[in-house]
Amino acid sequence: MVPVSAPLILTLRLDEGSFAFFDAQRQRYFPPGRNFIPAHLTLFHALPGEHRPAIQSDIERTITGRAPFSLAVTGLRSLGRGVAYTLHSADLADLRRALALTWNDWLKPQDRQNHQPHVTVQNKVDPTRARALLEHLTESFQPFQAEALGLDLWWYRGGPWEMVGLFDFTA
Repeated sequence: MVPVSAPLILTLRLDEGSFAFFDAQRQRYFPPGRNFIPAHLTLFHALPGEHRPAIQSDIERTITGRAPFSLAVTGLRSLGRGVAYTLHSADLADLRRALALTWNDWLKPQDRQNHQPHVTVQNKVDPTRARALLEHLTESFQPFQAEALGLDLWWYRGGPWEMVGLFDFTA
């Protein structure tokens, strides 16, 4: 049982093909001893677990009538000690902004920053190793489209995450 004070994480659910691509990259390049979770695009890192019912209600209200939408996978970026794929979507920016306004009083500094959608495939490695991977992946990168299918809410417990709820875009 997860304590209600544990933080919640909200991620964007991607189509099966895009998720499989990102997760294979993560399995290949993320340090195995630190890779507890599948590839993901985080929208909020630390929502207050004690407000879970309200958060779930807010998510449902915000996505009602929302159809799945496309995201452009536009390139790669350095995380200093890792590498991530960058994604862009006006629909995603609008959705996240709406939720951020709803939860403004609850947001921690990390979730107040300008949101830069990305999927991390390597982290917590020596910067030289990260730069080498960035160069390697950039050489063969071709932009592509991913599809956003919904939102997933998770308990954060320091290691593996525990699913709280799935919220589908259904319009």
